Amino acid sequence: MKPKNILMHFFLIIVSIISLLPFVWLLSTALKSGGENIFAYPPELIPRHITFDSFTGVWAQIPFMAYIWNSLIVAGVTVVLNLLFSSLAAYPLARMQFGGKNFVFFAILSTIMVPFQVIMIPVYLIVLKLGLVDTVSDFNGFLGLILPFAVNAFGIFLMRQSYMGIPKEMDEAAICDGCNSFELWYKVLLPMSKPALATLAIFTFVGCWGEFLWPSIVLSKQTMFTLPVGINHLQGVFSSNWRYIAAGSVISTVPILIFFLSLQKYFISGQNQGALKN
Repeated sequence: MKPKNILMHFFLIIVSIISLLPFVWLLSTALKSGGENIFAYPPELIPRHITFDSFTGVWAQIPFMAYIWNSLIVAGVTVVLNLLFSSLAAYPLARMQFGGKNFVFFAILSTIMVPFQVIMIPVYLIVLKLGLVDTVSDFNGFLGLILPFAVNAFGIFLMRQSYMGIPKEMDEAAICDGCNSFELWYKVLLPMSKPALATLAIFTFVGCWGEFLWPSIVLSKQTMFTLPVGINHLQGVFSSNWRYIAAGSVISTVPILIFFLSLQKYFISGQNQGALKN
């Protein structure tokens, strides 16, 4: 192995270890018994007495399964809508010719530079006016969580770049076989864009699963809380059971790992879709 590659691998290993340290501390906190000081300095990452009481206790402390189902519904529907709308919006931008196409594309792309916190208040007012809050109904509450994130500029950009990497001869062959524009998108472009779809699905799922700010603003019913908001309510005004919070946070990472591992074979190749030249 070349010295340059050795140095690069060493650097990546160090970065990986640094990235894992917060999770290791979280797991260590969840496994420690009640008599151990979780804020000891220097930190004690290896518990003296390993116990799983925090993992069982957090299920009894809050309706943990209900929070998981709420998060799964919100994240699952958001992923499906993102895949559908992003792939549809990217199709004309990649394959059709119309006036102002580049302007539309760059206008969509420019929205990536606007943080959600900047438009959060106008979006909340719109959601409130439309009655998409859980005080109207549980269904409306889910819509209020899902619709503001049903499509995003990153997804459109990723799918457009993926479509542009597919030879246009495939389009001509499909048209000769009698495919219309919709069938060309559905039968040709989508099946050949599985890596990009998997990449978009993973990023969308991770973002929705860990979203805390928007659900904490929109939701008012405890039965409608998503997992991050529900775990946060373990923190009291005067005291907090940090072992329960750590245990709940560790459990909340399991669905993300399962979702990522199920799409891992597409993820590596999909990461490079956005690097294609226009």
